[in-house]
Amino acid sequence: MKKILLPLLLIFLALGSLHPYSAYAHTNNSEGFSTIQVKDKTLGYELKLDLEELGHALNTATEEKAIINQKVLQNYINSHIKIYADSGLVAGSVLKTEIEIIKERPFAVINLAYQIGHKPEKLVVEYNMFMDDSDPSHANYATIKMDGKQQEKILSFESREVEIGEISFLQNVKQFVVLGLKHIFTGYDHILFVISLLFGAKTIRHILSLVTAFTIAHSITLALATFDIVHLPSRFVESAIALSIIYVALINIFNQDSKHQPWLAFGFGLIHGFGFAGILSEMKLDTNHMAASLVSFNMGIEIGQLLIVSLTFPIILWIRKLKLKPVGWVIPGTSAAILAFGLVWFIQRAF
Repeated sequence: MKKILLPLLLIFLALGSLHPYSAYAHTNNSEGFSTIQVKDKTLGYELKLDLEELGHALNTATEEKAIINQKVLQNYINSHIKIYADSGLVAGSVLKTEIEIIKERPFAVINLAYQIGHKPEKLVVEYNMFMDDSDPSHANYATIKMDGKQQEKILSFESREVEIGEISFLQNVKQFVVLGLKHIFTGYDHILFVISLLFGAKTIRHILSLVTAFTIAHSITLALATFDIVHLPSRFVESAIALSIIYVALINIFNQDSKHQPWLAFGFGLIHGFGFAGILSEMKLDTNHMAASLVSFNMGIEIGQLLIVSLTFPIILWIRKLKLKPVGWVIPGTSAAILAFGLVWFIQRAF
């Protein structure tokens, strides 16, 4: 009886997190997207912000169909985003707002116009949305276009400023490697899937075959989605990722002697690759250095994945070698908890 109490408790805790609005809760790890384009004497700024996080920062209750007060919004943005054209500060005016669903979350899409008065030679953006108010972990993925040039910049608590033309090739590689690392370490569904695969691995050679198959597969679909060759609906991809967790967890619970095959890791890796690609697709990468950004991002994912495997697999091997009777239900019990989270995610994403 005691052997099933902990798994049942973990299942109920996970299911307890299933709330009608839990999928849209204050994240403490929110994302935003910026597209800035300079045309002659005007700067256009399309800003996409997580709607719930924006409401939290403004102390305003928001709903998916709510139209945020443009004056309040404009004042908040101008006080948290500073744009300098040739060292002169310019203020933005909100033209329109709308709601867009990105990765199954509602985002406020805010279009602003900045009247510069002349064609600028130098442009600097200082971005401080949410970071000092409600979410220090907020990141904004910015694309800036001016004079035929385009560059991408990941704005975060540690790196809040971008100047057009200032990012070197190595700096671009570094920021996308870091983005890949962050993406895997905050992608709890991907982490639980990898751990579930490890439960079915028996040897180092076996785990290498699983990781290699998973890596090749998700690299293929990551590239296909980033280059916009293949596109799948976000709801389908995210729901399928949850199903992959459920499937592998069920095998670990009811067939503990099962040896996961590389084809299984490869098949589900194809789905996870589309999940990894979501952030890059939203950024609208410049075609001139899209390949370098993609490879760097994937490199960050692989580094993070290897760290997870190298930390987790030795613990799994150690648990298997213990002769104590209670140890026998640790892996199936943990798999039951993983199953519960997979079920929660599937219900939230599919319905």
